[in-house]
Amino acid sequence: MQSTEFWPFVLYTGIVLALVAAILGLSYILGQRHRERATGEPFESGVVPVGFARLRFSAKFYLVAVLFVIFDMEAVFIFAWAVAFRETGWIGYGGALAFIAILVVALIYEWRVGALDWQPQGRKKRTSRGL
Repeated sequence: MQSTEFWPFVLYTGIVLALVAAILGLSYILGQRHRERATGEPFESGVVPVGFARLRFSAKFYLVAVLFVIFDMEAVFIFAWAVAFRETGWIGYGGALAFIAILVVALIYEWRVGALDWQPQGRKKRTSRGL
């Protein structure tokens, strides 16, 4: 790559960095500084906060978030396959079927391990098998 093709990127990067530095510098110079007690407190729409804001969440919330991201990315791959369906032919179709089969196996595994169960083990509903 020649330097004549690269200089617009360098110029753009320099302008962006200079603009960011100018904005941060001006906000530091022109900005107000408050030392009141209420400055460091969170603003909750005019309601005085009570208690501690950092609550502990169950790991299930994070597990659901991770599963969502994983299956969402898999949906992106399936969409990309659908867009290129005509170009990939039967080989692409077989690859997509294998991919979907792996997804189904992973979903069944997560279901059996209990990753999708939200109720504690003692509170699960009784099944129709006489339990």
